[in-house]
Amino acid sequence: MRKITTLILILAIASACDVLDVKPQSAIPASDAFKNKAGIEQGILGSYIPFQYLSYYGRTYLIFADLAADNLINPIDGTSVDYREVDNNNIFPDNGGIAGIWGSAYEGINNANNVIAAIPGMTDMTDAEKNKALGELYFIRALNHFNLLTYYGAIPVLTTPTIGTDAIDVPRKSVAEVYQQIIDDLSLAETQLTTSSVKVRGSKFAATALLARVYLYQGNYAKAIEKATEVIGNGGYSLLPYEDIFTDGSAESIFEIDFITLTRNRIAEYNFPKSLNGRREVAPDDAILNAYELNDVRYPASIAFEGTLPYAIKYPDLAKGEENVIVLRLADMYLIRAEANAKLSQNLVQVQNDINTIRGRANLGNTPANSFSTLLAAIEQERWVEFAFEGHRWFDLVRTQRATTVLPNVTNINKTLFPLPLSEILTNKNPEMKQNPGY
Repeated sequence: MRKITTLILILAIASACDVLDVKPQSAIPASDAFKNKAGIEQGILGSYIPFQYLSYYGRTYLIFADLAADNLINPIDGTSVDYREVDNNNIFPDNGGIAGIWGSAYEGINNANNVIAAIPGMTDMTDAEKNKALGELYFIRALNHFNLLTYYGAIPVLTTPTIGTDAIDVPRKSVAEVYQQIIDDLSLAETQLTTSSVKVRGSKFAATALLARVYLYQGNYAKAIEKATEVIGNGGYSLLPYEDIFTDGSAESIFEIDFITLTRNRIAEYNFPKSLNGRREVAPDDAILNAYELNDVRYPASIAFEGTLPYAIKYPDLAKGEENVIVLRLADMYLIRAEANAKLSQNLVQVQNDINTIRGRANLGNTPANSFSTLLAAIEQERWVEFAFEGHRWFDLVRTQRATTVLPNVTNINKTLFPLPLSEILTNKNPEMKQNPGY
C-alpha cells in the first residue's frame, strides 16, 4: 500500500504558549509554498501530518478515550501522571496530554486552512481539481474540529489561516455552531470528493461515514441512518473476519491514519508489558475483561496475556509502529444505523438485523433483545466490545449520558468534558474564552 512519506510543509507551527498562535519565523509564506498544483498537493499531504503526532492518533487521543472510560486503567507501576489523572477522571488543566490533543488538532486545522486559502489562485488547476483538493481539506478540517468537540465541547472554530499574531484570540463557538461547521465541511467534501481505494486520504465515502457519526452524536438520527445506509449499500466495503480488520487498507476500513517507521505510532509501546519491552502505562480494565461473551472471537483478537498480565493487542507492532490506525470502519455504520433506528423507535427488525450482522461476525448468536429499550442496551454492549481500544468508549458513554451511571469516578456531569488546556486559557485574551465548568 502506498504510504504518505511527505513529512515537511507545515505552514503553521503552534507555539508552546497558545496553539492558535504561530511563530512567524517558523511559518512558510503561502505565496512561497503554493505556486502551482504540485505545491497544493504537498500542502494537502502536510495537512495530514498532525494526525500522526504522538499526542494525537499516534498514541494519546485513542488511549485517553479508553482510559477515561472502563476499557483501560493506568496500572500501579505506570509512570505517567497525565495518564493517572485521566484514569481517575480528575484531570487538571495543565495536563500535557490534553494540551497535546488540542495543539495537534488546531495545527491540522490551520495547515488545511492555509492550503484552502491558496487554491483559488492556482492557474494550473482545473475547477474539478480545485474542488477535489478543497473537498479533501474540508474533510481534514471537519475531522479535527469534531475530535476537539467531542473532548472539549464548545471550541474555537477556525476557517481562515492564522499567521503570525493575527486572529489568535478566538472565542469559543457554541456546540450547535461547531456541529454546523463540521456538517457544512463534510457535506461539501462528500460532493467534491471521489471514491478511492486509498484509505489514508479523505474520500467521498469517508466523508459520508464521518457524517453518519457526526449526525448520531448530534442526535439527528434520520440523517445518521441515511448516511450509514449509503456507506453500507454503496461504499464497496466488506466485513472481514475480526482478526483481519487491523491490517493496512483492509476491505473493512473506510479511513485510517498513515504510519511508517519514521512517524511510528506508539500504541503498542504503551500497552505492552515491560517483560515484552513495552512501558505498560495502560492495561485492560477488569470491566472490559468481563464484558465479552463466551466464544466471542473479538476477545482473543483484542486482548492477550503475558503470564497473568492482560494487554491490548489490536495494534501490536511494538518494534516499528508502522500499523495504520483506523478511524472509520464498516462495522460502525451498522451499529450507527441500528442505534439511530432504535432511538427513533422504528424498524425493530432492521435494528436486530444490524446488531446480528456484527454478532454473527463475532461468532455469537442473535441478540435476544426485542424492544427498543433493550436493543439500545444491546447496541451499547456491542459497541463496547466491538470497538474496544479503538478510542470510542468514552465518547459513547458521554453522548448517551451514561457516563455518570457506568463510571464510578464520574459523579458530576461537568467531568464528561475535558478541561481546556491551561496554556490556552492563560494566553487567549478573548473575554469569551472561559474554562469548562468544574475546572
